Amino acid sequence: MRTNPYTDLLTFLTAGQSDQIGLGPWRWVMMALFAILVLGSLLVAAREWAEDPRQRTGRDLGVWLIRFLIGCMWFQNLFWKMPLFSTENGLYFWTSEEVKTAAFQIHRDLVATWILPTPNFLYVDVLVFLTELAFAASLMLGLGVRLVGVIGVLFVAQLWLGLYQHPQEWPWTYVFLASLMALFALIAAGRSLGLDGLLRRTHPPDMTNGAVAAFVRVAS
Repeated sequence: MRTNPYTDLLTFLTAGQSDQIGLGPWRWVMMALFAILVLGSLLVAAREWAEDPRQRTGRDLGVWLIRFLIGCMWFQNLFWKMPLFSTENGLYFWTSEEVKTAAFQIHRDLVATWILPTPNFLYVDVLVFLTELAFAASLMLGLGVRLVGVIGVLFVAQLWLGLYQHPQEWPWTYVFLASLMALFALIAAGRSLGLDGLLRRTHPPDMTNGAVAAFVRVAS
C-alpha cells in the first residue's frame, strides 16, 4: 500500500516492498543491477556534459532526467514479473484479466488460447521480463532509444487494448506512456547526455560503415 513518495522511494531502495520481499535473496541481485544502471546513467551523463558542449543545455538535462525516470519506472515494474517461469506472479494475474477486459474479442481469444496456457505463459513471462529490462537499461543509459521507443509504443498498445475495459484501469494512462515512448523515439532522447550521443560522435553514420554504424543510424 502506498503511503507518500518519500517513504515509498526509501522502501523501494531498501528492497522492502512486498514484490521485492517475495523474491528472497534475489531482490538484492535486482537492486544491485538497478544500482549499476543508476550509476551508469550518471557517469554517462557527466561524461557527455564534460565532453560535448552542445549538450550543456537545459533541454538536454531535462530530456535526460525524464528519460532516466521512465527507465526507473520500467525497472520497478520488473519485480511483479517475478518469480520467472511461474504463474504465481503479478503478470499472470493481469494477463488473465485481459481475457475479460480486452477491447476486442479476438484479443481475448488470443490471450486465452495462446498466452495463458502453460508452458506458453512461462516463456511469455521471461520474454516480457527481458523486454522491460531492455526498456529500463536503454532509457537509463540512453542507448538505442529510438528503436526501444518504437517497440515500447507497440508494447504499451497491447496493454491499452488488453485492459481497456478493466474497472480499475484508466485507458489514458497507457496512452500517456505510449506517447512518452513515441516522443523519446521522435526526439532521439538518447542523444541528450546518453550513449547514443557518444556513439554518434565516435561513429558518425555518414562517415563509417559496418554493424556499429548501422545500429547508430537506426537506433539512435
